Amino acid sequence: MARGLDHIVHAVRDLDAAAQLYRSLGFTVGARNRHPWGTHNYVVQFAGVFIELLTLAEPDKLGDDGFSKLFGVYTGEFLKRGEGLSLLILESNGASADAAAFRDAGIAASDLMRFEREGKRPDGSAVKVAFSLAFAGDKLAPDIHFAVCQQHYPENFWNPAFQKHPNTVSGIAGVIAVAEEPARHVSFMQSFTGIATAEIGRDGFTIATPRGTIDVMTPAAFLQRFGVRPPDATGGARLAALRFTAREPSLLQSVPELAGIAGLYVGNPAVVGQEDAKGAVLIFESSR
Repeated sequence: MARGLDHIVHAVRDLDAAAQLYRSLGFTVGARNRHPWGTHNYVVQFAGVFIELLTLAEPDKLGDDGFSKLFGVYTGEFLKRGEGLSLLILESNGASADAAAFRDAGIAASDLMRFEREGKRPDGSAVKVAFSLAFAGDKLAPDIHFAVCQQHYPENFWNPAFQKHPNTVSGIAGVIAVAEEPARHVSFMQSFTGIATAEIGRDGFTIATPRGTIDVMTPAAFLQRFGVRPPDATGGARLAALRFTAREPSLLQSVPELAGIAGLYVGNPAVVGQEDAKGAVLIFESSR
């Protein structure tokens, strides 16, 4: 079954500063949440997909469970090397079946895992949210963790009030990874997404998922296309950028300026480089 984008994790050292960065860029940011294995997050939500700003705030809470290892320990180790986009998570309508599919494809990195916590509505009332996840692994991308996520109470998580952003961004058009040899990642990405078709070019490939595209390109192609340098991919593929769609093109150039950032403009998009966006590249495109 084809899997679309569910959420992307942006690992940061100063979580409150990261939340303020996204607010200054015109995003609505939710409340700070705490996980029992020591990570804390903020969520930037769109219809059906979100960004998870994440840090390891309480390492003393790490245990031997899967979430401690695959989220907590991994995030701590990632942040020792730098900030940036660290996990790519796709939507799942049946995480158990997806876990089995990953095992059959030889890319499984975990058993099925489930987590529940209490969330809060905008009025402060408590609700239950629960997720099941299954991880996959690409040995050629040690600095990316991959997983699928099944929402068990989606009506308690998704909230239209959190999906309205002053910068008029309506969603995530796609995620971009960089790799020295993109062709070596095609087979993994096909198994991970459940999509056999990939558009392969000279400098990389694109997989169109039911929600957003996944592009894998060379660092040189990324620099040429967006005018900013990507993360260092000499040690393996890296998640480099998020592509946003904005309803009001006239606001695109003002997005970085509102945050006090000197954004670049490649055609219509506004591009915020990793030096200003805590290791990630943020690309704002017109949806018109």
